[in-house]
Amino acid sequence: MIEIVPAQIEGVRIVRPAVQSDPRGTFVKTVHEEIFAAHGLPTQFAEQYYSVSSQNVLRGLHLQIPPHHHYKLVTCVEGDVLDVVVDLRKGPDFGRHECFDLDGGRGHSVFVPAGCAHGFYVRSTTAVVLYNVSTVHAPSHDTGIRWDSAGIAWPTTNPIVSDRDAALAPLADFNSPFVSGC
Repeated sequence: MIEIVPAQIEGVRIVRPAVQSDPRGTFVKTVHEEIFAAHGLPTQFAEQYYSVSSQNVLRGLHLQIPPHHHYKLVTCVEGDVLDVVVDLRKGPDFGRHECFDLDGGRGHSVFVPAGCAHGFYVRSTTAVVLYNVSTVHAPSHDTGIRWDSAGIAWPTTNPIVSDRDAALAPLADFNSPFVSGC
């Protein structure tokens, strides 16, 4: 049975999948419409993609702004990552972050609501991270905050980041179009 647990940030959920193992291997169910609905989570996704990253890579902190904002379900299917969500919705929790250990062996997911930035750091040799998102990627509305500007205790101060991620504005300069409770 899939288990859904609220995180500290409003709307963020940890999804612990239903896992069945036998001599052939493992089968993991990550989404179940009725269970998601009972916890107020949607099951409709417009796009799915995955990334393959090496150790010490940090991706993020990303989000899309209106009208192409989206929620996402993020799952580490192989490897081990430190997954991070930062609340960028105007309100008392603006800038608050929460960290999650995602291990491909457990198949846990994090549900990230619209208005929250997402990123992760790869602790294993490699990691495969699967994303299900509610809107199609719109490069003109894709943005984020710089990885080192939100007070997150990353495992290193010198990760491998893309030029794009290194050039993102710091949290203090982010003018949010989002409001708490949306």
